[in-house]
Amino acid sequence: QVELVESGGGAVQTGDSLKLSCTASGRGASTNHMGWFRRAPGKEREFVSVINWNGDTILYGDSVKGRFAISRDYSKNTVYLEMRRLKPEDTAVYYCATATPYFGGKYIYPHEYAHWGQGTQVTVSS
Repeated sequence: QVELVESGGGAVQTGDSLKLSCTASGRGASTNHMGWFRRAPGKEREFVSVINWNGDTILYGDSVKGRFAISRDYSKNTVYLEMRRLKPEDTAVYYCATATPYFGGKYIYPHEYAHWGQGTQVTVSS
């Protein structure tokens, strides 16, 4: 069983930066893909980014590409999301999640992830 805890959210202004952290524990945490999703008010969960178990493959959603960066620290079982040039449209609850690799997996859909953190709020004001 994998447990995830996010941190680092907050209230910022347009153009500011934030760095989110997600620490994982439990069996399999180090061999799962780790991803970030977000849910804005009144909207569905949106794919943000994923880094695979080895750290050699990274994907970003179109809305954050070029502004956000994902990384992973295996010694701490932690994944990070560095967010730059934040916009009001980035306002959302950000969730980290883990996915066990499987045949045909794309890892950009929420249903592919079995374990989720509680989320951390990011609010970007104009």
